[in-house]
Amino acid sequence: MRSEQAAHILMQGAARIIRGKEDFLALFTAGLLAKGHVLIEDNPGLGKTTVAKTFARLITDEEGRPLLFKRIQFTPDLLPYDITGVDIFDPESRSFRFVPGPVLANIVLADEINRTTPKVQSALLEVMAERQVTIGSEAHYPPEPFAVIATENPIESEGTFPLPAAQLDRFMLRLSLGYPDRETELSILTENPGEQPLNRLEPVLRQQDFLAAREEASQVFCHGSLKEAIADIVRDTRTHKAFLLGASPRAALHFLAAVKALALVRGRNYVTDEDLLTMTGPVLVHRLKLRDPRAEVAPLLRELALARINSIKQG
Repeated sequence: MRSEQAAHILMQGAARIIRGKEDFLALFTAGLLAKGHVLIEDNPGLGKTTVAKTFARLITDEEGRPLLFKRIQFTPDLLPYDITGVDIFDPESRSFRFVPGPVLANIVLADEINRTTPKVQSALLEVMAERQVTIGSEAHYPPEPFAVIATENPIESEGTFPLPAAQLDRFMLRLSLGYPDRETELSILTENPGEQPLNRLEPVLRQQDFLAAREEASQVFCHGSLKEAIADIVRDTRTHKAFLLGASPRAALHFLAAVKALALVRGRNYVTDEDLLTMTGPVLVHRLKLRDPRAEVAPLLRELALARINSIKQG
């Protein structure tokens, strides 16, 4: 199976449940193919949790079963070992045995991640960056493919905690579903896709085909001038006087991986300047802070990206 065909099949399968959100699904699929973690920020009731459940059902493991999916409901009383797992003493064997936490799964849904404290949120830092969990002196590894899909309500919502910069920087993309249009909402009222249709959803892609698509996404060609544009956009966020916190080198690596995967989703084996412009916001906005808290990051970031892309065209 061709990798761009695999990406298209995955999006088509997701569209049976996530309706009227083709652009969102393209970006989300690109994030998974780029081996990234995705943060979905939106108001309650828009289908954030359903997105994670849907993609977990669409891919089968080597034995033909859906990928291992675990959901963690983040609450103020959650503890770090509720996420990572813990060593428990077994009196019969007189030794400790490891009880794995829900984070050791293929698709991990961190639901309403900002409803718990930063201390508990930090339990995800190691596994998201290094794909391992260290308990005592032992390292434990999640299966491949592995992705954390987190949802959060807008920070203005009551009872939420801001995600630390170190946590935000580990998410390749931050996306938003938004409200459906009238036609889509009518179809949702007619057949609630988050209930029976989701339970009946059949897998559409084998694990080996998904892993092959991920590998091919990493091999998509990106011209040197576009790589320079990525580096310059990231550096602009560190030098522009409007920014208090700029993007990290990890952000630049995520940027490159994301545009390559988006090109594959769009049916190409090369990156274009349009891919850069599309991914600039989802990759960078959540990592940045402006000196003026009343200002918006997205318009300024788009202006910087357009300037760099235009300089390539003129050059």
